[in-house]
Amino acid sequence: MRRRICALIATAAALWALGVAPSGAAAVPYVKHVFIVTLENEDASSTFGKKSKAPYLAHTLKQRGAFVPNYYGIAHNSLTNYVALVSGQSPNIQTQADCQVYNDFAPGTPTSDGQYIGTGCVYPVGTLTLANQLQDNGYRWKGYMEDENAAAPKGKQFPCRHPAIGQRDPWQNAEKGDQYATRHNPFVYFHSIINFRTCKRHDVGYSHLRKDLRHRRTTPNYAFITPNLCHDGHDEPCVTGAPGGLVSVNRWLKAQMPRILRSPGFKDRGLLILTFDEAEATGSDADSSACCNEQPGPNVIPPDTPGALTPGPGGGRVGAVMISPCIKPGTVTHHPYNHYSLLRSIERNFGLPYLGYAAQRGLRPIGADVLNRPSCGR
Repeated sequence: MRRRICALIATAAALWALGVAPSGAAAVPYVKHVFIVTLENEDASSTFGKKSKAPYLAHTLKQRGAFVPNYYGIAHNSLTNYVALVSGQSPNIQTQADCQVYNDFAPGTPTSDGQYIGTGCVYPVGTLTLANQLQDNGYRWKGYMEDENAAAPKGKQFPCRHPAIGQRDPWQNAEKGDQYATRHNPFVYFHSIINFRTCKRHDVGYSHLRKDLRHRRTTPNYAFITPNLCHDGHDEPCVTGAPGGLVSVNRWLKAQMPRILRSPGFKDRGLLILTFDEAEATGSDADSSACCNEQPGPNVIPPDTPGALTPGPGGGRVGAVMISPCIKPGTVTHHPYNHYSLLRSIERNFGLPYLGYAAQRGLRPIGADVLNRPSCGR
């Protein structure tokens, strides 16, 4: 089976190098470099409405690529969505509570639909992620985590930053000089990553991105970018005195996204995806809606739901913007997608098997409604 998968990968890679999609996806161009920026806790109406506090995202960036208003989170709270984006695993009671204690997921029994049964935070070594798939098949990946190195001694770094197993997570709340949040770094919730040296090489501080973007050869095929708790809009106001929320999101994106958009890797069939983990989980703006026949998973036992404190089937409508040489500016698609759809799309792009609920029957990956310029790139 592994030999067969490698053969499929080689075929996909050869076609990809020519800018041609494999059969069954002839109208969808392949991309070489995927950049995902995950922001926090806003519904699509607030973010992309006429009175948006993030006009650079809602108007400037949106017009440069495709607007996906019907893009959904899969649950509340944050961590469940980050986990889903990289593994296809569904919520459990502890990930819905953002894993206040960094403990092992147990018993970790696999099911026929790719889910693991149990509760807890750090999935067993057999639970694979997109990062594992990419690395095992010769592709490069990195997670760029803003403020990840803030807790390190001066002049040192703190890659793959996470608590010890069984420890209460000390990085749940922002502090002046350190606004890193473990729960916004999905890779450290998998023993298939943290048990190996690869974690410290690939899960790094955000400052590494600037250097990696200088050349195509140093730009990863998959870059997962997490701003700190102020710049991702989670905190409002921030511990630094900054306004936070969408105002700080807007300032950060305006300062940081041009570097990606003008980089050699992006220009060579790159794809930049900007979205939010979930809509508001509580209050008058709470939204726990879902799309795409999302399944609650085996670890959410009724009357509990993926919506947690606001009962419902998902994490709400958050919207997304996608920019690429392979997308016509001003594109709008009303087809619904969610985090499982996005995972499936990236796996399909690189010729990888589908993980967890990315393999759900009938789930539609992002297609020619978004990637609508097949002759893109060099």
